[in-house]
Amino acid sequence: MRGLAATAALLALAACTPPQVATSTCPAPLKPAVEVDLFFGGEAGNGRAVSEAEWASFMAEEVTPRFPDGLSVIDVAGQYREPSGRLVREKTKLIVVVIFDAPAHLSRVQAVIDAYSRRHNQNSVFRTEHAVCAGG
Repeated sequence: MRGLAATAALLALAACTPPQVATSTCPAPLKPAVEVDLFFGGEAGNGRAVSEAEWASFMAEEVTPRFPDGLSVIDVAGQYREPSGRLVREKTKLIVVVIFDAPAHLSRVQAVIDAYSRRHNQNSVFRTEHAVCAGG
């Protein structure tokens, strides 16, 4: 997703604040973890759509090696408002990964964000993190 200064400010704050692992006792067999949600805009900085082949390459080269234990990728319809006020809608990929080694994951998440930004001339990747109880 391009533009959005507020998003960049939130991302900068999130990068400085370590996520909290679930502090409450998780019912067995679940364990405390952090869910990381990354929203990748489907339009490259030049206005061209990121192809499925480019996405697959990004996943194989940047994401899977950093999160080999598993994750989910979901196609979503994203939208945001640019600072100019223009509403932008674009196809978006959402990666959901559950982390059991928080905060050791922070550098891996940032490396994925940086790689996508470089490859596709993106100004930001929207990111959320929250504590969960997880297991399978």
